[in-house]
Amino acid sequence: MNQPPANAEQKHIVLLGVGHTNAHLVKQWAKDPIPGCRLICVSTFPAATYSGMLPGTLGRQFHDDCLRIDLAALADQANAELILADTDGIDLAAGELHFRDRAPIHFDVLSIGVGSMPAGWQQHSASKLLVPIKPMQTFLQRLETRLQDAAAATTGPLRVAVVGGGVASVEIALCLQQRWQTSDRKRPIESEIFTSSDHVADGMPERSVRMIERLLRRRSIAVHPGHRVEEVTDSALRTDDGQWFGSDCVIWATGAAAPPVLDRLGLQTDAHGFIATSKTLQSLSDERIFAVGDSGTVVDAPSPKAGVYAVRQCPILWHNVNAFLRGEALQQFEPQRDFLKLLNTGDGKAILQYGPLTVHARWCWWLKTWIDKRFVRQYQFETERHRHTPVPTEDDQSKEPLSCRSM
Repeated sequence: MNQPPANAEQKHIVLLGVGHTNAHLVKQWAKDPIPGCRLICVSTFPAATYSGMLPGTLGRQFHDDCLRIDLAALADQANAELILADTDGIDLAAGELHFRDRAPIHFDVLSIGVGSMPAGWQQHSASKLLVPIKPMQTFLQRLETRLQDAAAATTGPLRVAVVGGGVASVEIALCLQQRWQTSDRKRPIESEIFTSSDHVADGMPERSVRMIERLLRRRSIAVHPGHRVEEVTDSALRTDDGQWFGSDCVIWATGAAAPPVLDRLGLQTDAHGFIATSKTLQSLSDERIFAVGDSGTVVDAPSPKAGVYAVRQCPILWHNVNAFLRGEALQQFEPQRDFLKLLNTGDGKAILQYGPLTVHARWCWWLKTWIDKRFVRQYQFETERHRHTPVPTEDDQSKEPLSCRSM
């Protein structure tokens, strides 16, 4: 990538992590760069993934590249620099971001959007069965490797446990089943969900929960509610009531926990380790630093760790970075109380829930797919393969993954 020569008078805007909110800033910068500033993107991986399309990709409804954003291509559009490195800390006095294996970089504004990790996975990381859902960039590859190893080492049905009872766990269990049914594998797969809550999809309306539970029963996906998973060995897991369950693969998809990098930054955090911010998304430790998406918690108005809130923060972050540099008033982020929820059920349908409305239908899947693809396309750039991929018919949907450009 051709970069303009460094200029001591330039201000450095640094994005640590290029998730939903920070990616929007890069897109806006490509259209209207901030005068006198240089944009630097820092990531551990060369691609970002869109979480909304992960279940569908797992279920072979989409090509794997549909949910991926090439960060080098995105940065190039904005004439920004992309650094692939592991962050080691922040020197607030010097205004520097430090790394394990390269020289530090200066920042005048830093926006942190490194996402989250599933809670509790590190406790069981020694088990060969464990496949944490994050980092999402490597989840599908890690899961396929574990299933292949299990298939080679065992006979009979493959037993897959999904730990965590949220919407993500339900989608993963249902779409994994679809992946298996549309593959050439002869051995059956048996999936089950473990949750410490009394029901799956806890927090959704009762009618929606009942619908989801009926669907899981019809698909023969067992649910074990009301108990935490306390131990995972190389052949089984144990719940807090002392029961053991044999397993060949344990997908860890619990609620959000702070990733280890946030602890290394030394900024003020909430009780769960996420960066504590004001309503302007600025760190309570330093006004030059913003924390967005899962990485930050607005302490006066906390919201669930869900991608929809990261998306809603996009225009706020862009406005506030500009306003901060100009010394103007910043906007406050006010999280919405409710939002449209769409769950991919892995059968060519989706569950739509909004307010009192709950619907499970084919058109809900098409709506979800349209929304997801419209969002992620903002950050993707057409390749030669996409231009020549034929558009499948509805009947083809169960046979071949859909092209990213088919809708």
